[in-house]
Amino acid sequence: MNTPTPVFDANAHGGQGFGDLPEWDLTDLYASPDAPELIRDLAWLDTECAAFAADYAGKLATLDAAELLKAVQRYEQIDVIAGRIMSFAGLRYYQITTDSDRAKFMADCQDKITNATTPLVFYGLEFNRLDDEHLAGLLAGNADLARYKPVFDRMRAMKPHQLSDELEQFLHDQSTVGAAAWNRLFDETMAGLEFDVDGETLNLEATLNLLTEQDRAKREAATHALAAVFQDNIKTFARVHNTLAKEKEIEDRWRKMPSPQAGRHLSNHVEPEVVEALRNAVVAAYPRLSHRYYALKAKWLGLDRMQTWDRNAPLPMETTRTVDWDEARETVMTAYADFDPKMAEIAQPFFDKGWIDAAVKPGKAPGAFAHPTVTPVHPYVMLNYLGKPRDVMTLAHELGHGVHQVLAAEQGELLSSTPLTLAETASVFGEMLTFQKLLDGAKTKEERKVLLAGKVEDMINTVVRQIAFYDFEYKLHAARAEGELTPDDINALWMSVQAESLGEVFDFAPGYETFWSYIPHFVHSPFYVYAYAFGDGLVNALYAVYAEGDPDFQTKYFDMLRAGGSKHHKDLLAPFGLDASDPKFWDKGLSMIEGFIDELEAMEE
Repeated sequence: MNTPTPVFDANAHGGQGFGDLPEWDLTDLYASPDAPELIRDLAWLDTECAAFAADYAGKLATLDAAELLKAVQRYEQIDVIAGRIMSFAGLRYYQITTDSDRAKFMADCQDKITNATTPLVFYGLEFNRLDDEHLAGLLAGNADLARYKPVFDRMRAMKPHQLSDELEQFLHDQSTVGAAAWNRLFDETMAGLEFDVDGETLNLEATLNLLTEQDRAKREAATHALAAVFQDNIKTFARVHNTLAKEKEIEDRWRKMPSPQAGRHLSNHVEPEVVEALRNAVVAAYPRLSHRYYALKAKWLGLDRMQTWDRNAPLPMETTRTVDWDEARETVMTAYADFDPKMAEIAQPFFDKGWIDAAVKPGKAPGAFAHPTVTPVHPYVMLNYLGKPRDVMTLAHELGHGVHQVLAAEQGELLSSTPLTLAETASVFGEMLTFQKLLDGAKTKEERKVLLAGKVEDMINTVVRQIAFYDFEYKLHAARAEGELTPDDINALWMSVQAESLGEVFDFAPGYETFWSYIPHFVHSPFYVYAYAFGDGLVNALYAVYAEGDPDFQTKYFDMLRAGGSKHHKDLLAPFGLDASDPKFWDKGLSMIEGFIDELEAMEE
């Protein structure tokens, strides 16, 4: 039976009052789970992966440049088809994670793709055994092959950490019942949680949203509801973290990784000392940034001490108005067009062609993301739009990702993927453009103050909070290496970074110690979080160059996005006169946040 993806009434499920919220049209991927094209592609994968192995296994070292190029291009096409299938299955699943049919379909697709691609395990291992001089000679003689050098460099960075062919195949085969299975357990558990707030039953997204309510009693009630449900499920979340951290420790040990975060640095194509310089610069800036800002905020709120439910509270003078979808769209698109009409032109189809799913719906995954799918198709953006002013910034952020992904797709599948450290560039830049547009339009001192405070809070959440998360993960993985962690052990590690990063003005009510449990990055992408701080610092430095009036900035900026993963961060930033390996680089980014806080303090005088 040909069953199309269900169409939801957005306004019946949390969209009320926000206007006509868009929903995904996934037919650009496949028309349905049993579409003939999907069945054809699954069969093609089986055949092509087997044929690829028959043609090239044990023979890579004997290929000339033209033959190796053909092998790389065939491998790239396999990547496209497998990515297309999993994008369709994954996006359908995230629409309603509580739908067992969708969950089964995604798991079955993953199993089929894992089985089909098992014969390809030889490729990366054998490629990494190619002699350096031999490969350099092939690249020197074929420009089309040389274009893939950044891909080869990233592959060969793993050379010292490569296991035997048999072990690598084993890890590939068991991946669906390893980390992927624990990820799925976490996602389904989170999506199914219900929170009782003053007699109203809410999902995670709606409950977290209450932490930005003007009513302090409502914020407190939401915090207690979150704490109660997290505590009820704490053993499950502790088991997920223990298992994933132990699995990572075992694989890292076998691969001779020097640290738990080393694999992330390698995949991000960033040097450990650059990340360490970022981390140290941010931690050193805690007193100048978060401590100072939250002390100021306590005064605005009329509080001697702040509770965690006051951290994201709106300011007393802030209006509680709801921003409808059309206004959000207009705000972001105008900011994009003012920067460069081409930016708005690239963003337009997201609104017109079903590339955004915006409404809050039962079972829908929480949060927001932009998924690039595969280069012959286009990205899809997911939001949980609730009409908050910050939801406008989330739209600007995810749309920035989308623009980046559209431009990078020109590189082709293997070269389009941007390391996480650079993946946040366009998203944070899109936010900054939108913020500056709103700031320029502020009509009163109070309006400017609210905008500045909101931006500072977003930056603190992106920089200070994410580096505190990074330190928490560092401590978690180090402690797990010494033995099993109880929920109380993990709670204590969480609390050890909270007071340090947030400052003296905060008290921590019982229950907050469990709030590590809902952060998906710890589960899905260990040590991902520093990429947010990296991206924010990088964008602040970039925006300073733009604000100084570089006449070629837009051209350089689009070239940077178009490069995708084809260039190292040093090469991408060089045209702007920036260098992330210089410790002073991070101070430049942090000084922008400090400048905003300076202005807020000056308003008090």
